[in-house]
Amino acid sequence: MSFHFTPIKTRLVHPPKDDIYDILDALPPLEEKDIVFITSKILGIHQGRCVPCEGTDKTELIKREADRYLAYKHPKGFNVNLTVTNNVLIPAAGIDASNADGYYIMWPKDTDALCAEIRSFLCRKNNINDLGVVATDSHTMPLRYGVTGISVGIAGVEPLKDFRGHKDLFGRKLELTQVDEIDALAAMAVLLMGESDECTPIVLLRGWDKIVFNENGSMRNFKITPEEDLYTPLLSVMKCK
Repeated sequence: MSFHFTPIKTRLVHPPKDDIYDILDALPPLEEKDIVFITSKILGIHQGRCVPCEGTDKTELIKREADRYLAYKHPKGFNVNLTVTNNVLIPAAGIDASNADGYYIMWPKDTDALCAEIRSFLCRKNNINDLGVVATDSHTMPLRYGVTGISVGIAGVEPLKDFRGHKDLFGRKLELTQVDEIDALAAMAVLLMGESDECTPIVLLRGWDKIVFNENGSMRNFKITPEEDLYTPLLSVMKCK
């Protein structure tokens, strides 16, 4: 199998609101079974999900955006708001002020639906049927320094590869194993996007044939409720709105 990731450099996307369809229109020709990764930051700007940093109480903004939150003071002295937002455990509800020109940028609303809208546009433009569109963001890993990447919205692909019922090397039947394929790919895409002034908010993946393309693929069957998660004892201490 031969596959490759291609970072796409674009113009600047300007807060507080900027239509990104000219960027999407300028993408190179797409092929069947391509996957387009787009940072949630420019999707949030596209929807106008920005507020000026000056005069905004960030803590209240975080509480408004979060489904669950836990505020505390870090041992190094700064304030932290841990949240569950759109079924993702993430600090500050994903709100970011980097590369934002004096604004706080929030995650897009109805991200799956926005990914589906973009997917339809790109499929029509390129006359293709099988295409994945994935919204990404940077994410911290508990007990690790640094950030990696995750998916926060999906259209056109199935995020999980199900090995339940398969047998391992010694014939033991697997009962629980499912592979989070889309976040593994998103991590590579976010690495290529960069974290500072790269101006590459889109990454194209071509040739990955181990994922299932499905027009109705989304985050819907990918999410676990906090009450059913393996980490329920930790999540249960967070205040639920």
